[in-house]
Amino acid sequence: MLALITGTTSGIGKASAEIFARNGWNLILTGRRKDRLEPIASDLQKKYKIKTLILNFDVRNLKEVVKNIDSIKGEWKNIDLLLNNAGLASGLSTIQEGNIDDWEIMIDTNIKGLLYMTRQIAPLLIAKNKGHIINVASVAGKQVYPNGNVYCATKHAVDALSQAMRIDMIQHGIRVTNIAPGLVETEFSIVRFHGNAERAKQTYSGFQPLTAEDIAETIYWCASRPAHVNINDVVITPTAQANAYVINKKV
Repeated sequence: MLALITGTTSGIGKASAEIFARNGWNLILTGRRKDRLEPIASDLQKKYKIKTLILNFDVRNLKEVVKNIDSIKGEWKNIDLLLNNAGLASGLSTIQEGNIDDWEIMIDTNIKGLLYMTRQIAPLLIAKNKGHIINVASVAGKQVYPNGNVYCATKHAVDALSQAMRIDMIQHGIRVTNIAPGLVETEFSIVRFHGNAERAKQTYSGFQPLTAEDIAETIYWCASRPAHVNINDVVITPTAQANAYVINKKV
């Protein structure tokens, strides 16, 4: 089996690569940071005796997406699963005080990047008349929280696209799964707060957040169901999180 995973240089993407590799899947690993991609790929090959292919590009850049996917040859085109994991939050503010650069980064990554990748990979799955697309969304795609406006909008879009893809792919036997995590302690908040590690740390203080491995295990569970079973949608939160913004913090 062969999976293509976007955003594999950290967090959920990296943890997902690990669990798929552990279970014998060959991997196409994509990401912007080549200095991280190479050691991750090398480590997985050595530990699990699998094959890996590195594609170093930014999902926001359509030309790079097309160029890199077109470069896939031979057995590497036989993709069984696309994990649209690449995504981010940038900034946290009211709509009237929002930074437009932050908005564009989130829209370009979370929506357009996912669309660019799906547009390139879906025909390969359709040619096989089977496969699986898993989109990493968020509880922010189910419910809006204060100051999360544009990020929440992008993840609502991912949720809607997952539903739409399921309709489009059903005649081709292709499964589509939407994964909606709550608070997961990764680099997510560091990116959101533009490198402010102290502020990011406060996001996860006073309770036990999810880990990237928690989400990766859920993703792999969905991927490993029998062919006639499709897990449409999974919402997963820490026990201390009731919804997108109610969190039981014990400081």
